[in-house]
Amino acid sequence: MSKKTKNTTDDEIPDLQDLSPLSGNDDDFLSSQKVIENHDLLEEIGVFKRIDTLKQELRNSRRLLVGALDIFNRTSIDAITDATVSQITDRFTPAFLLFLWKPLQSRREISIRGYKDYNQVDLGVSIDSFDAFEDFFRQYPKPINFDLLAFEIEDKAALAVFDLARPELVIPILGPSGLYGLILVGSKQREAGYDQDELLFMQQLMSFVSQAIQNHLHYQQSLRDVKTGLFNHGYFITRVADEVARSKRGNYASALIVMDVDKFKNFNDNYGHLAGDRVLEHLALTLKQEVRTDDVPSRFGGEEFTVLLPNTGRDSAWVVAERIRTAIAAMVVPWEKPLPQVTISIGAAVFDKDAALNPEEIIQRADSALYVSKEQGRNRTTIWSPEMKKCTE
Repeated sequence: MSKKTKNTTDDEIPDLQDLSPLSGNDDDFLSSQKVIENHDLLEEIGVFKRIDTLKQELRNSRRLLVGALDIFNRTSIDAITDATVSQITDRFTPAFLLFLWKPLQSRREISIRGYKDYNQVDLGVSIDSFDAFEDFFRQYPKPINFDLLAFEIEDKAALAVFDLARPELVIPILGPSGLYGLILVGSKQREAGYDQDELLFMQQLMSFVSQAIQNHLHYQQSLRDVKTGLFNHGYFITRVADEVARSKRGNYASALIVMDVDKFKNFNDNYGHLAGDRVLEHLALTLKQEVRTDDVPSRFGGEEFTVLLPNTGRDSAWVVAERIRTAIAAMVVPWEKPLPQVTISIGAAVFDKDAALNPEEIIQRADSALYVSKEQGRNRTTIWSPEMKKCTE
């Protein structure tokens, strides 16, 4: 890199831009004639000390940016928290780290992920709401010592949830919609409390972590149904189209399940729409528990739900559908008045490269099978076959 021409009226004062260790090799800098000639002056006015400080700050900034890039490249909150733990424990070792966040801003449930000695653990913390902390962190959006937070928060009962994992630091995850979550940091295992440099590092790193979690939550919200938290109709259609293409390239079969709550109108008419909403919410929770990792459960609309089953043949599709159906039939939905048993009817369709079907045709076949289940008495599973009268071909 070429040096800029010195612009000064006093030849005895060195141009500090020429002396910058960031523009060349340190040995070249220290052995330059200007440094040698002005060594005593530079040392006296603290230039060397300042340069060392700047170099350390630059190294810290580069390290922070590399860590932030790693965090932003993660594609799930679990991966984001894993990367965050790695970044923190490379610098110092807290007794534990605990991440708490709302998966969907419109829903109440809170996800919790704890770490101790690099490993994911259950730290015994359970929390229903961030409401007690919302106003405080909106006003003071920075990491804070837990004892100071406990002094400032009026709702002392809200702090009791942290008794089993008492943190030293509490870091808010804030966004346009308010408080998304909290990060709790335990005391340092081998040293005294966190010094100012470490607190600054935590604040800077967590600003990236907070933004990464916000971005992921916003992305997920664009894919999710507000009421149930399942994937929405648009995302499901996109995934079906993708799976049709994959099954053709990979020469394997996949399946699609369509399910409908039996006599759902009775819940709304006899118990109210809030009871109907509760049924849908619990059905969604049960559905998420019963599907496999690669399956794609979604709310298709109203009381109709769908599940895409990648790389799944006819027999396996039947097993999955029946497991879902029986789990929902055994489901108990809490309500002030006991609700009737919730049952569903299911239709399924299997597709592969030989079927030459588009997503709309596959969904229509599954709908036809669902119609047969309804006609035959409900609370049953039907797999589409060419013999059905309501054939789409």
